[in-house]
Amino acid sequence: MNNHDNNPKYIQIRGARVHNLKNINVDIPLHQIVGIAGVSGSGKSSLALGVLYAEGSRRYLESLSTYTRRRMTGAAKAQVDEVLYVPAALALHQRPGIPGIRSTFGTGTELLNSLRLMYSRLASHRCPNGHYVEPTLKVAAEQEILCPICGEQVQPPSAEELAFNSQGACPECGGTGRVRTVNIDSLVPDDSISIDDGAVAPWNSLMWSLMTDVCREMGVRTDIPFRELTEKEKDIVYHGPAEKKHIFYKAKNSNQAGELDFTYYNAVYTVENALAKVKDEKGMKRVEKFLKEEICPQCQGSRLSEKARAPKLRGIGLAEACQMTLKDLVVWVADVPDSLPEEMRPMAEAICESFQTAAKRLIDLGLSYLSLDRAAATLSTGERQRMQLARAVRNRTTGVLYVLDEPSIGLHPSNINGLNAVMHDLIADGNSVLLVDHDTQILSEADWIVEMGPEAGNGGGYVIAEGTIPEITKNPASMIGPFLAQKTNLPVREQTHAENMFDLGVIHLSTNAIHTVKPLEVDIPKGRLTVVTGVSGSGKTTMVLESLIPGLEAALNGETLPEHVKNVSAEGISHVKLIDASPIGINIRSTVATYANVHDELRKIYAKTDDAKRMKYKAKDFSYNTGNLRCPACDGTGQITLDVQFLPDVDVVCPECKGSRYAKAAWQVCYEKKPGKRYSLPQMMAMDVNTALQAAGDWKVVRQRLEVLRDLGLGYLTLGEATPGLSGGEAQRLKLASEMGKGQSDSVFVFDEPTIGLHPLDVKTLLQVFQALVDQGATVIVIEHDLDVIRNADYIIDMGPEGGEAGGRIVALGTPEQVAENKNSVTGEFIRRR
Repeated sequence: MNNHDNNPKYIQIRGARVHNLKNINVDIPLHQIVGIAGVSGSGKSSLALGVLYAEGSRRYLESLSTYTRRRMTGAAKAQVDEVLYVPAALALHQRPGIPGIRSTFGTGTELLNSLRLMYSRLASHRCPNGHYVEPTLKVAAEQEILCPICGEQVQPPSAEELAFNSQGACPECGGTGRVRTVNIDSLVPDDSISIDDGAVAPWNSLMWSLMTDVCREMGVRTDIPFRELTEKEKDIVYHGPAEKKHIFYKAKNSNQAGELDFTYYNAVYTVENALAKVKDEKGMKRVEKFLKEEICPQCQGSRLSEKARAPKLRGIGLAEACQMTLKDLVVWVADVPDSLPEEMRPMAEAICESFQTAAKRLIDLGLSYLSLDRAAATLSTGERQRMQLARAVRNRTTGVLYVLDEPSIGLHPSNINGLNAVMHDLIADGNSVLLVDHDTQILSEADWIVEMGPEAGNGGGYVIAEGTIPEITKNPASMIGPFLAQKTNLPVREQTHAENMFDLGVIHLSTNAIHTVKPLEVDIPKGRLTVVTGVSGSGKTTMVLESLIPGLEAALNGETLPEHVKNVSAEGISHVKLIDASPIGINIRSTVATYANVHDELRKIYAKTDDAKRMKYKAKDFSYNTGNLRCPACDGTGQITLDVQFLPDVDVVCPECKGSRYAKAAWQVCYEKKPGKRYSLPQMMAMDVNTALQAAGDWKVVRQRLEVLRDLGLGYLTLGEATPGLSGGEAQRLKLASEMGKGQSDSVFVFDEPTIGLHPLDVKTLLQVFQALVDQGATVIVIEHDLDVIRNADYIIDMGPEGGEAGGRIVALGTPEQVAENKNSVTGEFIRRR
């Protein structure tokens, strides 16, 4: 494809070699929606993020001054011969980071900035004596304002003084909305034993053991069961005064004894003192079991100081406005200008327009049910990604390349229409959209498709088909074509009949209301594949990840149930395992082989070879974390970082070991499988799983573990591949590797959107994995939007009917056929269509 006039029509990529890309040449149309499809590991993300985004963002940064670049994170140059006509690029990544405790929907979308400005400039402000002054332009003009009732001077707060991350924070909770207090019930977990035998738990782990001797001097009997103590004695244990006592002590593990004066620390103070001294996560773990988190009593969870809560606009304070859903807040803001004196309306309309413009985009993306005070950490992945998308497109840019990595994550089929509308708006504004996805509903919106493949890993990295949707569906080389044409379905497992659904047992969950989820009573069949469905914001994540899992874990560990969980019963269940898509480790030395426990076995095997014995190498020497055979140049990481002064640091493959992580000596230790077939450990680590299986021969344990990886659809991964770089779907399946092939009748496996990044053909492999777990007796619970997974479920729990306050209920239960017939179920409607 050529650009025949002065306005480029295509991004021209020549000789791309990032990751597994095979020196490919491809043209990407500009000012269109371009979809990149392909099986997992085929090179989709390498092309979109590793080439186009990397080059688009790098060149934009290079256009800035040296001074500015030094303060920004730069991108290394992509391995590609030439990229022409690439615009400045923005990427919306597959897994937005989980926000901190201070982040809310309001701060994450920056809607709160506009709202705080409204309350600073347009509100009625309170004088020191509690009287309110009507809204006035004098606030914006920074003129003196006097209370018309008492004459006191009024000090209107600035927008910054209304921020809970700054000057407007509640002093009690520091702007978090929650406080940690000592949980009295946790201090004496077993009241049938005496204090001498360790009844007071914090004295055992957070304080010197001789506190028992001091307690005895305080008048408390320490040799009888705690429950038999008087209320006065118990009060001394929990709240007694810090008095100094003279004690005689004898060490438990020796004959040493002595006398000393020691101050009494009651059980509550022991925890509070330890909490005040916490410096790291390890220290917090020792303390947090004695704490409970509650809504801040001073600000009632609003995070705001009393002063920040004082201004009133249209009769309510900032805290009340933040509690409204976005849908209701938009209506409320629309009436703000008319509620003010006429001379203030032009300013009010400007501030309110800024709010409404940003809010409209979020509503278009289906987030109207969220309130501004909703903690961002409690949002689902899909909700966080749509926040990110709205923030990126709110400025009506032109000439930008938007790279969307799996934007269908977290979206119910009914929510995708809003996402499609946003993409078309971006194109209408003169931008280009590059879409990496597997969902045929969203790929169908593309003007042009580039399909990577034909396989994963070394077998991928080629462009196997490209063209318009009609051209792709007719192309025999295309693997996504039949799915786009809706000619292929994926029923791959035999499902349980409705009448036998609960034959193996039941898991029961009962909860009070939390967030927007109403009180629930639900039964989940044991030993079956249950899929939890529903539109975005309907409560799936809250029910499963915030209620079921912590409830089961507390019940299994004999701990107090979460505050909102009334009851959990799961007879015969001993383990709960969350298999999510979070990255595996942050250590670059963590590889597929180390995580799957293959590397340890290989080290043992190579330590027994004649070469190793002759050179006196042990198994530990083959470790590229600490072993003597790791590459001394890169310390076993396979790469080195070059400091190029004012340019960004550049990571390059280690020139000494060529990325193998091993010193030259390691290549001299070989295992001879048969005459002429000698492999060193660095050579083995460079193989993909499928190739390594052929080389493993009679290594029984290694073969078993590699076969599990292959059966999980990970045969294309190399043994030495760093795990932090794996996709979400790959990370989930690798986490499963150690669980496969053993009885799991006492285990519950929970999967959070496992089809992330999966081609429909990969979904078939995933369904086979689910079946293997069910065959081993496991109870499998999946939060999912993918219709092929939903249709293959034994049992469906459908949440809704809508998101937010209009959702949070169970609208349908049963087999896919039963849910499809339920007129109240939005999911059922899509099952019927399919």
